[in-house]
Amino acid sequence: MTATVPPETTSDAELDERFAPVFARIAEGALQREHDRSLAFDEVAALKEVRFGALRVPVEYGGYGASVRQQFRQLVALAAAESNLPQALRVHWWFVEEQLLDQPGPDRERWLRAVADGRLVGNAISEPGVGAIDRYRTTLTPDGDGFRLNGTKYYSTGSLYSDHIIVAADRDGERLAVLVDADAEGITQHDDWDGFGQRLTASGTTEFSNVFVPGDRVLGPGYGTPGRTYGTSYLQLVQLAVLAGIAQRATDDVSEWVRHRTRSYTHAVADLPKDDPLVQQVIGRLSSAAYASRTIVLEIADQLDHILVGHDDDADLLDRVEFDVARAQAAVIPTVLDATTQLFEVGGASITSEALRFDRHWRNARTISTHNPLIQKLRTVGDHVLNGAELPYAWSAGKR
Repeated sequence: MTATVPPETTSDAELDERFAPVFARIAEGALQREHDRSLAFDEVAALKEVRFGALRVPVEYGGYGASVRQQFRQLVALAAAESNLPQALRVHWWFVEEQLLDQPGPDRERWLRAVADGRLVGNAISEPGVGAIDRYRTTLTPDGDGFRLNGTKYYSTGSLYSDHIIVAADRDGERLAVLVDADAEGITQHDDWDGFGQRLTASGTTEFSNVFVPGDRVLGPGYGTPGRTYGTSYLQLVQLAVLAGIAQRATDDVSEWVRHRTRSYTHAVADLPKDDPLVQQVIGRLSSAAYASRTIVLEIADQLDHILVGHDDDADLLDRVEFDVARAQAAVIPTVLDATTQLFEVGGASITSEALRFDRHWRNARTISTHNPLIQKLRTVGDHVLNGAELPYAWSAGKR
């Protein structure tokens, strides 16, 4: 693969000016959406209007030409406004990178311009039960000049918000990725994700019943194809960016609540909670968690920037970023979970009010942290350090 470096880029200041007002409006309704379990269709529409999905698309095709670092800087900010949305768009960013890495041609240009026009891409990769990356039950069978797609997927994150869906399927034992229109005949989507956090990511079930797939919508090898790839570290980094944003939102929300709180304890060392050094320590812990998480995310984004401007086949670089993002999980996850648990120490029973829903910060952090479980990542890190074991670039289970 050969990466294409955008001829022009947009500065951080210009990106902030463009997106910060949109993020602020999205943040205003986050608490009510959580209360109502109202999917963020209007908020996604607002992001499409400002072409947020085209951050990495070159300026010549109508995008912003942002670097990977610039993109993740914006993803952390969006996560602070609404943590569900960067996760919902996670595979979209990977799809754009795949187009950037593809050889120049009409198909590449068509999809980059479609993204610049506001098109979004969701995913349907994981399957229920024993369906894993090496034994997909979703099948692709020939039909005239195309194929028929049949199967059921779970964790179809973001697909309800998207115009197209990347589907992982099996064709006679070969793993393939295909791109279908979200409104194609034979597709049924369900908002049945029942996790206690990240409730608005639209991570439900998608059914494919005899869906026609044109031949030019078969993208190539599917997720989990053996070999090194930037993709696993890239997708994992989106989740760490979500955690960094959650920590920032928790800091902002709880700090604002403490500033206006007048009720304290008879045995507290200050009359007002905002002047209590113990309360200040909790806020300091929250702020530090947000800072440390964001810093780690941007440092790894710099590594991905280096890889994606022309060094994507360098085994050492790919191993380094895969290793670093695995280690970053062990730094970011406990830090954010601890801080979003300790935040309740700044107040009495009133801080548990459903009207505040401060518990959503921990619930969201806990939920996003279960993706690619930390205990499994720590084992691979330890095995690599001790024995030089190869890093696993595929996260799903192997054959039993």
